[in-house]
Amino acid sequence: LADWQWMLGVNLWGVIHGVRAFTPLLLAQDEGHIVNTASVAGLINPPNSAMYNVTKHAVVALTETLFHDLGERGSKVGCSVLCPAYVPTGIADSERNRPPGLANPAAPKTPEQLAREEMLRKAVRSGRLTAEDIGAAVLAAVKEDRFYILTHPRIKGAIQARMEAILEGRTPRNPPRP
Repeated sequence: LADWQWMLGVNLWGVIHGVRAFTPLLLAQDEGHIVNTASVAGLINPPNSAMYNVTKHAVVALTETLFHDLGERGSKVGCSVLCPAYVPTGIADSERNRPPGLANPAAPKTPEQLAREEMLRKAVRSGRLTAEDIGAAVLAAVKEDRFYILTHPRIKGAIQARMEAILEGRTPRNPPRP
């Protein structure tokens, strides 16, 4: 439960608080652009990532709804959702930021959990785009008024496969790693 509370607090409630704080200000001036950060995990569902996937899907849904709500108001405020794949950040070491109140009892991690954590670290380290690259992609998307910001074109096949499975009524398949 503590894992869910922490993940929802950071990945979803952080975005909700940002939208609640900034949307009224941008609406009052009738200009600006909101960019919410999700992940490709908000568009596909890699295994062993339920909490992360749930929070990132929620950010995509929130931002899509915000887009429609702004449009119905006739607002000049825009919004986009950023869905990057692996970027060399400190995400694999985010445990260092966990609040003490959401700490888990000191149970030893299983070999499988340790292996998954190492795979995540390796995948994040191998990211070919830097945070600066992502920032430049976001700026370009805002200037082009593009809603979905997909920074890793190779992941589009997995997104398309998921959408086709939904439309064709097939069971989900395991998406490839980005």
